[in-house]
Amino acid sequence: MSAAARGAGRAFDDGALHFAVGIEDTFVPQVRAGHRALDEYELTDHYRQWRTDVDLAADSGADAIRYGVPWYRVEPEPGRFVWDWLDPVVDHLLERGLVPVVDLVHYGTPLWLDNAAINASYPERVAAYAYAVASRYADRLHVYTPANEPAVNAEWCGETAAWPPYLTGPDGWTKVATGVARGIVLTQQAVAAAVPAPTFVHVEAAFRYELADDAPDDVVGATRLRAQRDLLIEDLVCGLVDGDHPLVPFLHRHGVSDATLDWHRALPMPPDVMGVNFYPHLSTGVVEKDVSREAPARGLSGADGLEEVLRRFHERYGAPVFLTETSSRGDAQAHLAWLEESVDRIVELRAGGLPVVGYTWFPLFDLLDWSYRTGTGPAAQYLEPLGLYRLSPDPAGELRREHTAAVDRFRQLAQMYGPSGRPAPARPTEGSRA
Repeated sequence: MSAAARGAGRAFDDGALHFAVGIEDTFVPQVRAGHRALDEYELTDHYRQWRTDVDLAADSGADAIRYGVPWYRVEPEPGRFVWDWLDPVVDHLLERGLVPVVDLVHYGTPLWLDNAAINASYPERVAAYAYAVASRYADRLHVYTPANEPAVNAEWCGETAAWPPYLTGPDGWTKVATGVARGIVLTQQAVAAAVPAPTFVHVEAAFRYELADDAPDDVVGATRLRAQRDLLIEDLVCGLVDGDHPLVPFLHRHGVSDATLDWHRALPMPPDVMGVNFYPHLSTGVVEKDVSREAPARGLSGADGLEEVLRRFHERYGAPVFLTETSSRGDAQAHLAWLEESVDRIVELRAGGLPVVGYTWFPLFDLLDWSYRTGTGPAAQYLEPLGLYRLSPDPAGELRREHTAAVDRFRQLAQMYGPSGRPAPARPTEGSRA
């Protein structure tokens, strides 16, 4: 069923530019030699400071928040759900006037689910969990992301063996990818069965590639296939993988049957809004050698790269686009510069007719780099200064949330261009931005 056929009146269809923040919500609780648990809520003290954090989100000027549910804590045993922590959080999110975009699976699965996304029961298990969450809050939470960045899940879980089930290579990637894709379809069905007129915001990482001028034809071809693979899970979910799709031979080589492809084409689950995650320091690959053998080095890209990926996702999937994650590395001035540059470009794109419905600075406060999982140092050693708020350990070890100038500017921009401001203004002059 197409997004249009599901009806109107859903979130983010009011013509406004919505401003959002998000809290990093990776949950990989499984441990083994050299790999410690990675729970960003625990490591950033969000489980304890959640009320303060929700207040910071609301006070930032955001009208929406990407907010993750820790599946492994909410469902500690199959079919047994624990709501004592999540219930008051949901209450407070709504009391503060935020629209939660519920991140059902950001990264990670429960401890009891052997082999994670390649477990034979994974699609049904994740759908049952999604139904439990959606039915509990059916009259209160209406916007859902079935799975964050499916392609990155497939890479870290299925290709590089960083996370469970610790598979490697293209065969491992494909096994994880097909499990995740089927899980998204069943999750979306489950939420729709519980929630009247839900809004589905699919979220995928945006990657773009810059080829060296002298790149040989085989490298160019491999890069193009890699770019197609980056979108393959979303293509499967949307029922777009037919006989003409360039990666059908790849899927066949790695054990995906025509019956699986037929199943997806018969049950397309397109998004109402297509979420795009773009980071100027992470989203561009600089290709100088065969990307089929090794991930390309990261390059820098600015607003032109952002525009490129937003247009690509809109054209491919036909849905309004929401910048669901962005931020930049560097000091306060670097944050302010990217905030200005990226919002400026989105305002321009909206004025030119591209349906960009949201802008998210992610994260609200600093996160821990995923290298913490394989490291040995204290958590504070892995803090990445990406947030509107800095995380700073006090003498007792508590992580303080420290205000930065980016908070004030984000609030000003939300007031200027958000739902209470002008819905689609032309780009202002330099003087009007003071």
